[in-house]
Amino acid sequence: MKIYTRRGDSGKTDLRDMTRVSKTSPRIEAYGTVDEVNALLGTIRPTGVDELDEYLEAAQNHLHVVQADLANPEPEEGDPVVTDDHVDEVEAWIDACEEQLEPLESFVLPGGSDAGASLHHARTVCRRAERRAVALADHEDEVNETAVAYLNRLSDALFVFARLANRREGVREESPSY
Repeated sequence: MKIYTRRGDSGKTDLRDMTRVSKTSPRIEAYGTVDEVNALLGTIRPTGVDELDEYLEAAQNHLHVVQADLANPEPEEGDPVVTDDHVDEVEAWIDACEEQLEPLESFVLPGGSDAGASLHHARTVCRRAERRAVALADHEDEVNETAVAYLNRLSDALFVFARLANRREGVREESPSY
């Protein structure tokens, strides 16, 4: 199979159900931004923190499910869809990491170690993906609300991962000054 088809040269692309849409459609924006989050996570691994690397690998696989879900306006049985189990898994990661961290007492400036700063960056892109998914839901009825919840929870997880990566590197968290 060739990587190029020329089908997108006119500014349109295929959804999972083979519907042709503009590359600027809210659906393409949503799952394209999820793809961006996934690519960022790929640049972060390995972080040097084994459990974070395991979580990030699983999250990258989850994000493929999120993309497939958002790319499919009418999923059929057997199609990949985000489920509560995906969200529950991310919550378990957050809980496991927070057990190793001091309680949060103020906002944190994004940054720190290479891994910590990169995880903060990925968090912000994940928040954008969430906003794009919400915009899609505002625009169309056929959006799995659990996919939106997953992106919300993953961005929370990436924040906690950044804190843990910085802690493991001995980097002190900085709070903003007002």
